[in-house]
Amino acid sequence: MRRIAEIIEAAKAAGPLKVAVAAAQEESALEAAVDAWKNGLALPILVGDTAGMRAIAADRGLDLSPFELVEEKDNARAAALAVDLVRTGKADLVMKGIIDTSVILKAALNKESGINAGRLASHVAVMESGHYHKLFLVTDAAINIAPDVPAKLDIIRNAVEAASALGVALPKVALLAAVEKVNYEKMPCTAEAAIITQMARRGQLKGCVVDGPLALDNAVSAESARIKKIVSEVAGDADILVAPDIEAGNVLYKSLLDLGGARGAGIVMGASRPIVLTSRADTAETKLASIAFASLVARARSGSKA
Repeated sequence: MRRIAEIIEAAKAAGPLKVAVAAAQEESALEAAVDAWKNGLALPILVGDTAGMRAIAADRGLDLSPFELVEEKDNARAAALAVDLVRTGKADLVMKGIIDTSVILKAALNKESGINAGRLASHVAVMESGHYHKLFLVTDAAINIAPDVPAKLDIIRNAVEAASALGVALPKVALLAAVEKVNYEKMPCTAEAAIITQMARRGQLKGCVVDGPLALDNAVSAESARIKKIVSEVAGDADILVAPDIEAGNVLYKSLLDLGGARGAGIVMGASRPIVLTSRADTAETKLASIAFASLVARARSGSKA
């Protein structure tokens, strides 16, 4: 796949999944749910303050009659209820409404009542840029503040799984830093990148090719890598960009969208099913693409085409 539109079309072709929207009494979440239903991507189950949902729908001209509405005014309990619908097989995906990401993650990753898969949760964004020759993933821009080596291994595994769902058989993973040389004293992330690269070369990371540290230009530009005499299978052709920390990841993700004109979609990986994240600032296409992205990952994990 080379375009966000292809993700949406692939999810449409596979058919709609049931999406439980946690705390759905929010304009952007309701609009995303209705749009996904109209496009054949989702069968929404709206969990939250139903009176609030109906008021917003009336104000925005949204028709909620095709959807199941589940009453729960408390947002934390609405998150737990939406997650439980997925855990019990009554829904396929959970989507964040008007609640903090931490609240939905707490419900989803609860070891007793959630959909915990025993892996660190991380944000994975798929991006389409007119300045790059294919889709690529950016991680982690939203959840893990300063991941250490074990955390980065899970972050990479999550991203590799997401890339595989998009048809990338052996994704190339670039571990980003400001420089290509290891400088442990002043830039510990460069040493961590070198360690992870060596682990991958020795088979401790499966299903991907890893290299780092790599500066961003070398990760995405073959010409830059040539000029700097960097010999790498990943340089200039990366499928996954792994940020050293949340500041770098968040700035990269938002710079691509807000200054670079890129299109994108974001989900949370690490639970037994991906979690759809949308923001009021997201475009309608981004919301739709996030649901489609999650749908493809969920289907790939379950091995179901239905």
